Amino acid sequence: MKGIYFIAAERGAMLDSLAVKAKEFLEKQGKKVGIFTPIGREEDSLLSLEKAKDMAARGNKNKIIEAVIEGYKEMEKACDFVVIKGTPFESLNELIEFRLNYVLADNLCLPVAFVFKEEDKETEALSLYFLTKMYADRSIECLGSVSLKTLESVLTFALDLKEKKITPKMFEYNLIAKAKAHPQRIVLPEGTCERVLKAANEISYRKIAEPILLGNKDEIVSKIRNLDLSFLRDVEIIEPNFSAKKEEYAQKLFELREKKGMTKEKALEAVLDENMFGTLMIYSGDADGMVSGAEHTTADTIRPALQVVKTKEGVRLVSGAFLMCFKGTLKVFCDCAVNPNPTSENLVDIARGAADTALAFGINPKIGFISYSTGDSGKGPDVDVVKEAVALFKEKFPEMKADGPMQFDAALVPKVASLKMPKSDVAGQVNVLIFPDLNTGNTVYKAVQRASDESLAVGPILQGLKKPVNDLSRGCTIPDIINTVAVTAVSAQFDKGLI
Repeated sequence: MKGIYFIAAERGAMLDSLAVKAKEFLEKQGKKVGIFTPIGREEDSLLSLEKAKDMAARGNKNKIIEAVIEGYKEMEKACDFVVIKGTPFESLNELIEFRLNYVLADNLCLPVAFVFKEEDKETEALSLYFLTKMYADRSIECLGSVSLKTLESVLTFALDLKEKKITPKMFEYNLIAKAKAHPQRIVLPEGTCERVLKAANEISYRKIAEPILLGNKDEIVSKIRNLDLSFLRDVEIIEPNFSAKKEEYAQKLFELREKKGMTKEKALEAVLDENMFGTLMIYSGDADGMVSGAEHTTADTIRPALQVVKTKEGVRLVSGAFLMCFKGTLKVFCDCAVNPNPTSENLVDIARGAADTALAFGINPKIGFISYSTGDSGKGPDVDVVKEAVALFKEKFPEMKADGPMQFDAALVPKVASLKMPKSDVAGQVNVLIFPDLNTGNTVYKAVQRASDESLAVGPILQGLKKPVNDLSRGCTIPDIINTVAVTAVSAQFDKGLI
């Protein structure tokens, strides 16, 4: 991600001329440069000032952010560097305008530079101090003030910056973009659920995946018509009892479970369950992944997957991970959903699955095994389980970066890590957190998720299965379903070697 966000710090700031000069300078270096105006008065502005003000007044701030991210990303595809022009500081209330640029710069994950009129250096210095502090508090990279004299040095610095943060909105955009790159067939067993139908309609419209709906066909068709879900008119709908695949799937289930007491009659009855039917679809290659749980328990979703799809070679259990986006970072938390009291060997399996989850979503895993004790500072059976897990993991996967036991702050905060685990090359940089038990994992993920409106939790992602099956909360929202389908699609791409 290469770009810079110019923000007018006062009326009369020369945004236009500075943006043009920046483009000229970078083009001389052989860069293809775009100038993007998210909100302004120019014809090429993405949104007019009046429309943005109206959207904000109607409570549609998220729609503004999403539109700006999409517009920026489209330009980014065609350019080596993008110069963003903030609002012109003309008609909006000054406080609203500062806040708007603050939010947009944050969600675009770009460094900012402030543009003044260059008339009152004392006023500029005071304003710059407060602006830099405000933006830095949100972990936005501030490059100070910029003028025609300092432009080249500021741009040179911006070119050397690496992408260091990600916001929930940018994460969602990247997730959806990944899913759309290679659309996968995702079966939704709860086809009569209105939330699932509305999510599937959005998924079809945005081409995130190819949804397949299971359930009573007449009821599904009636709801699609009554809810005016026009993008589901041509979607595949399967009623297990009348499917041409029913006998074939029943035979496969019988063969898989015969030693467990399965008979052909029981298999024919079992495949009428939508979760079992959907699981057999992905087992047979008729779908790439499955998402369920809006109206079913986690056990209802996992049980058929364990019986049919089964775990990957060398993996002995399924675990549940969450992708956590908070404070500008993306991390994997697990196990937060499945295993109450894992053994040391279980924790090794959980960590191995979490490493694959991280890789699928572009994270180079640095694994921290979490405990109430860091290093050798504590003793007791709970710490011993984690210590043994760390030793086993390092022995089994020496090529992976992992360490522990460590406390939550030692895992994430470099200053704390330097005091508590100074010799660790993982502490303070952990992006995959392995919790010692379900009680800890579930509590921590919910605390992080709810502590800020700017945190996002996506999951649980069921790790360790040969093919992706993911669970929803029964209280899930439509965006939750869309994100989980996208995660499932990306997981399927990863398993196929497409990413």
